[in-house]
Amino acid sequence: MKINALKIGERLISDETPCFIIGEVAQSHDGSLGMAHAFIDAIADAGADAVKFQTHIASAESSPEEPWRVKFSYQDETRFDYWKRMEFSEDHWAGLKSHTEERGLIFLSSPFSVEAAELLHRIGVQAWKVASGEINNTMFFDFIKRTGLPVLLSTGMSNMDEIDKVVQDLSVGGIPYALLQCTSAYPCLPENVGLNVLEVFRRRYQCQVGLSDHSGTVFPGLAAVTLGATVLEVHVTLSKQMFGPDVPASITPGELRHLVEGTRFIEKMLENPVDKDYLYQELLPLRRIFTKSIAVRKGLSAGTVLTKEHLALKKPGTGIPSTELTNVIGKKINRNVAAGEILNYEDIEEIRQS
Repeated sequence: MKINALKIGERLISDETPCFIIGEVAQSHDGSLGMAHAFIDAIADAGADAVKFQTHIASAESSPEEPWRVKFSYQDETRFDYWKRMEFSEDHWAGLKSHTEERGLIFLSSPFSVEAAELLHRIGVQAWKVASGEINNTMFFDFIKRTGLPVLLSTGMSNMDEIDKVVQDLSVGGIPYALLQCTSAYPCLPENVGLNVLEVFRRRYQCQVGLSDHSGTVFPGLAAVTLGATVLEVHVTLSKQMFGPDVPASITPGELRHLVEGTRFIEKMLENPVDKDYLYQELLPLRRIFTKSIAVRKGLSAGTVLTKEHLALKKPGTGIPSTELTNVIGKKINRNVAAGEILNYEDIEEIRQS
């Protein structure tokens, strides 16, 4: 089965390249530009490949009637007020993108309106990360298709018919895409992560697949990599004690570093299948230290016929191996041996080395 690759800038996402790991800031900056820049440094220091924000323009995406998902804000009367406070200017967004790229990372941000997408396009975003709630936003998709940029599509609130429709639309337009299994719960319980969907997507759409994880742990991401995920997105918080609705679904920079290191470790394992017989030969020196040889319990004279009571098994495994015990019993010893001495094949009559 041929799985289509995609490219974000100079970064290839494919079955043969390292997993693309995205640190998601979302709204954890709480409207502070300085905090947003601090997240870039923290995510870069943790070794991720990309930083992702969310670009909100309240008047373009919301109304004062929008209900709260979680009423957490002490200063915003409505959800609309909150989105307004989360806005940055175009110059601010350009500065965040520049800082991200100075740190060697790819800048991504999920737009929540055509106007937000237009802003991001003007500052030179290299791909679209489409949030789960935008999957049926036809005006939005019409715009991003015209840009020709690749799409990373979260599917947290979508059924298969909706995903089929979007995939068909992107494919007809020649737009490269990857699908991310996602469950829009904050935090997401383990029984709802849905790692099985990765293979469903891969077989159904022959595309790159990944996980947008809201569990607040590193475990689903590591498991997803073993199942072939080529994109991982995780929410990041500078501390579990920070303010905001996404904190329970986020991991710290230290945990992000563990996720990155664990992912690279897993990739190295998967790239190097083990031949047990080859390893056996490679580990023979160690095997001789840890395995046991046949030894005598007490001093014996040459000519003694060996019984089970004469013998013991002791390390190291440099003498007659313990597997030869039944073959040694009943054979004569051909020299005097001291108590505890390990026996070699030449010490025993009528036994051939196996």
